[in-house]
Amino acid sequence: MDTAKDWWIYRGAGTVAEKHARLDENRPPWREFKGAPDPEYTPPGTAGPAWDDTYERGDGYVPDDKEIDAVNTALYLRRPLLVTGKPGVGKSTLAHSIAADLELGPVLHWPVTSRSSLRDGLYQYDAIGRLHDANLRHLKAGRGAPPRRRTGGRSSSGSAIAPYLRLGPLGTALLPQERPRVLLVDEIDKSDIDLPGDLLTVFEEGSFEIPELARIAARQPLIKVGTQDDPELRAGIDRGRVQCSAFPVVVLTSNGERDFPPPFLRRCIRLHVEPPREEKLKQIVRQRLKLDASTREDRYQDLITDFVERRTEGDLATDQLLNAVQLRLKGAWSGADERADFLDAVLQRLTGPSA
Repeated sequence: MDTAKDWWIYRGAGTVAEKHARLDENRPPWREFKGAPDPEYTPPGTAGPAWDDTYERGDGYVPDDKEIDAVNTALYLRRPLLVTGKPGVGKSTLAHSIAADLELGPVLHWPVTSRSSLRDGLYQYDAIGRLHDANLRHLKAGRGAPPRRRTGGRSSSGSAIAPYLRLGPLGTALLPQERPRVLLVDEIDKSDIDLPGDLLTVFEEGSFEIPELARIAARQPLIKVGTQDDPELRAGIDRGRVQCSAFPVVVLTSNGERDFPPPFLRRCIRLHVEPPREEKLKQIVRQRLKLDASTREDRYQDLITDFVERRTEGDLATDQLLNAVQLRLKGAWSGADERADFLDAVLQRLTGPSA
């Protein structure tokens, strides 16, 4: 990375507080959201195991200027960042790097599969568990039949439904709060064909409704539900609607297994991450393995060279190189006759002849 540019927030100059101030000052008027934070809800900060994991993963990331420019463009415009590239180039780690650099708390992670739906990301409602518990309570009370559904009373109250509702990663990211959270939507190209389109309204409006709570809003407008961070860390939902105040930093990753519809692409800032070249690999090795000046490059330079050469015949992930260097520095596979087997074991191509 060259000298930080004046307009950068992520990886820019200044303290974290100054970066937060620049982030607030540069909010486009068409991306203003009016959610009111719950004064009794405090999102996780920069302490605890979840934050430690985010910081550990993100602090060692080595972005180039192209990546930093794209991240800051997304921050300025409050738009999702769609990151494409081959597996293992660090697409997911970029989200942790943003959270670590701006101290935005633990990354909220939504791993997408072919079965994922929009609701999975927004919230989960355990209706079966609620019915099961209601039946158990009824049986313990000495009645022989399940309770009949009522329109009022405790069985349909917010206090009864709240334990069975929990916000998902996207829903938690959209909670109104002073600082935005970082949301990683991982491998969105594996999703059902409808998911990218379903996300458009949520990304545009920065809000969504929980119908199960909207139905009882007249009787109990404010319900506290668990979050993705912790089912016991409850946030107030007013009349069944979640509306953000600071649009989350959304990082969507794709391995390029499918194309996305133009309306979805139009609303994203796109970044394609190329496999790192040799000089950047050296920086990554030193940064991620926390090597000091006493660790000479000649102890592992040959592994970087081998990695680059083998990558021309099939995909390799950067963490495979880190594994190889770590083993080398610890003295593993040190026999002169073990070199070929060592490389085959730790630098096995993900695609190509030996995949």
